[in-house]
Amino acid sequence: MKKKTLEDLNVKGKKVLVRVDFNVPIIDGVISDDNRIIQALPTINYLLEENAKVILLSHLGRIKSEADLAKNSLEPVAKRLQELLGKDVLFVNQTRGAELEAAINNMKESEVVMLQNTRYEDLDGKKESKNDPALGAYWASLGDVFVNDAFGTAHRSHASNVGIANCLEAAAGFLMEKELKYIGDTVDKPERPFVAILGGAKVSDKINVIENLLIKADKILIGGGMAYTFMKAQGHNIGTSLCENDKLELANTILAKANGKIILPVDVVVTKEFAEDAPFRATGYKGLKEDEMGLDIGPKTIKLFTKELKGAKTVVWNGPMGVFEFANFAKGTEAVCEVLANLKGARTIIGGGDSAAAAIQMGYRDKFTHISTGGGASLEFLEGKKLPGVESLNDQEECNCGSGCDCEHE
Repeated sequence: MKKKTLEDLNVKGKKVLVRVDFNVPIIDGVISDDNRIIQALPTINYLLEENAKVILLSHLGRIKSEADLAKNSLEPVAKRLQELLGKDVLFVNQTRGAELEAAINNMKESEVVMLQNTRYEDLDGKKESKNDPALGAYWASLGDVFVNDAFGTAHRSHASNVGIANCLEAAAGFLMEKELKYIGDTVDKPERPFVAILGGAKVSDKINVIENLLIKADKILIGGGMAYTFMKAQGHNIGTSLCENDKLELANTILAKANGKIILPVDVVVTKEFAEDAPFRATGYKGLKEDEMGLDIGPKTIKLFTKELKGAKTVVWNGPMGVFEFANFAKGTEAVCEVLANLKGARTIIGGGDSAAAAIQMGYRDKFTHISTGGGASLEFLEGKKLPGVESLNDQEECNCGSGCDCEHE
């Protein structure tokens, strides 16, 4: 059964609690990447146009001590949101209390209030992260209906998503709906050929993703640090490259099960030290020296991956091909970005995390069908897991007219 979406709710004049994911990087009070804020604008603007009273909740970073409070304040986010909306956003430096309640009770239609970081509640017993029922019920008491638009936290059962949803009519916002459609529907009902690209550091982080995609994808291209575990398992020399030695047997089991579906790098870009300006070269595994480490896929692998992607109609990518933060080791990741950006007639999905950051950083933000805002959530969704933040939303009512129409239900 499908979940209720924003347009299933009557929001006119109502106090609408919206869980957004504004967990953005902030350096010295300046937001370095506002993609998650931008992605939430369609939901917020819709509610404002419908004359709702919009009450925003989000987390930012982790709160383990008093020192974490100031550096993880949502005030800079409220200011940026105000700029993007072109209207006032009232920031309340509380997660509960009289000041917050008064601000909400005094709201007029089409106004916006933002609470302080929900994880401020974690300073005393992790009430937010452990889904304290009383906290979820308190936040729910501040509104009339709940919209969850924070796909990035959908894999967590927190007071600000599941806790509130347990107490109010709850629906998916436009971003949540978009994420579920693009990642879920794309993987479950892909147009073929369907190629998955997996990178990142560890095989252990992606075991379940690989297992799930082996059933659904036609090919899986593997790069990044995780590739070296597979290569060592096959008997190749990998020097000092990243490797999970306790996963070598598992890697061979996966390769056997893949029956040729998995495509591994044939060459790598190596260096002797983990540094941006370290001397580097491309080599096959036989030419890799014992004191060298691989930090990117090589030019022959780029050609191989480009060939495997040619003609693909569905591509899901999760994880960079190398240490893209260093210019000398970003060529593999950039090449994948370029190939996908120019793949005609294909649905291309980036599953959040570092691959999304890389694509945006390299100027490919608008070149993909969808770039997910969820790292861990995207990963678990690709594994085929059910997400608590999604499961807690209300189901849509089924139409019994038998014609598949868009009936309005009582």
